[in-house]
Amino acid sequence: MRRYLAILLPLALALTACQRETGGDPLKLTGKMFVFNYRLAYATYLVTLEQTEPLPDGAIVKAEFENPAGGAPLTLERKIFPNLPRVVLESPDVTCVKKARPYKVTIAVVGPDGGTLQSIETEVTSSADQNILPAKPLVVGPGYDKNPEVFKDGKAPAHFEMATCAR
Repeated sequence: MRRYLAILLPLALALTACQRETGGDPLKLTGKMFVFNYRLAYATYLVTLEQTEPLPDGAIVKAEFENPAGGAPLTLERKIFPNLPRVVLESPDVTCVKKARPYKVTIAVVGPDGGTLQSIETEVTSSADQNILPAKPLVVGPGYDKNPEVFKDGKAPAHFEMATCAR
C-alpha cells in the first residue's frame, strides 16, 4: 500500500502542475441574429456571448457592426460585469437589411489596461428583408398608443406603408 502511495502522490502532484498558465478565450459566441420589431418599426443586430473564463474587473467589450445602409460601421461599447455570465450586444437601429446577405461583426474584449484580451469576427445573416417592417411605428409612447400618423381617426389604413431603403 505504501508503495502505491509513494508512486501515486508524486504523479498527482505532477498532474496538478500541468494546469495551464493562461486560460482560453474569456468569451464564447452563443448567438447572433437580426431582430425586427414590427410594432416600433426598427431592426437591430443582437449578439450574445457567454463568459467561459474570469475577466479582470474593468474589462469592456467593443463591437463594430457593418452598416447595411453603407458608410461607417455602427459601434457599441459595454462594460463586462464579472458576476453576470452573459454579455448581450444590441446594435443601434439599422436600415437596408437584405435577406441572405452576410453582414460583418467585429468584437474586441479589452482589459482595464487597454490591451486586447480577445478578438471575435463573425457574420450575421438575416432571414428577411427589412421591407417587411412598416415605414412608421404602429404605436407610440409608454402606453403603446396607436400612432396617429398611421391610424387616421383611430382606423387602420387599407394598406400599410412599408419601410424602404434610402440608399
